[in-house]
Amino acid sequence: MTLQPFTDNFADNSTEAGFQFTFFCDLCNEGYKTKFVESKNAKKVGFLRGLGSAISMGANLVGQYNIGSNLERGANILTERFQGMSPEWQKEHDEAFEIAQNEAKGHFHRCPKCKKWVCDNDWNEQEGLCVDDAPREAVEVAAAKAQKMVKDIEAKAEETTVFRGEIKSRQTLCPKCGKPAGEGKFCGNCGAPIGLAKCAKCGAENPAGTRFCGECGDKLI
Repeated sequence: MTLQPFTDNFADNSTEAGFQFTFFCDLCNEGYKTKFVESKNAKKVGFLRGLGSAISMGANLVGQYNIGSNLERGANILTERFQGMSPEWQKEHDEAFEIAQNEAKGHFHRCPKCKKWVCDNDWNEQEGLCVDDAPREAVEVAAAKAQKMVKDIEAKAEETTVFRGEIKSRQTLCPKCGKPAGEGKFCGNCGAPIGLAKCAKCGAENPAGTRFCGECGDKLI
């Protein structure tokens, strides 16, 4: 049997009870799961004989089988995945897989440029290409406007004055006892004044206890 050329990005969810496949978009990886097809040979006597480790009840076989370009080799790989199943089941599996591909094709598009199979969300109908090769104009415009808006907001924020208080040096240690002075004008430990001493000559503020101005050198009173 000749398999139909289609994406190799799929998962085989088949079990001994029946056949089902999930095909994935090559860009967003969203999947489309085909209809479950019950195996006509599932209840036959001796069907599971010699099954071994090839497959277990309810197990999903997931993987990429590389069948797109070499269909015959792809069929052989699928056969190896289910080694130990009866020939009747193998034939059913191959037929179900071909049907599943034809079913899934209606939900995917093949980009003629990059050759990827993509879902409707990643297909640009106007250009006939995937959105990687031909981004949708409206989407790109909206994204660019949003990025520009963020930059404008950040630029405006840089120009805005948020803090309007006065920034002054605050002595955290008492110049007299050397201990943390607190937030008040006098030391919370010894009562010494903590406020800054203002120079009468130049107006510069100096830590309490300083004898000479740090700006002009004049003696502080």
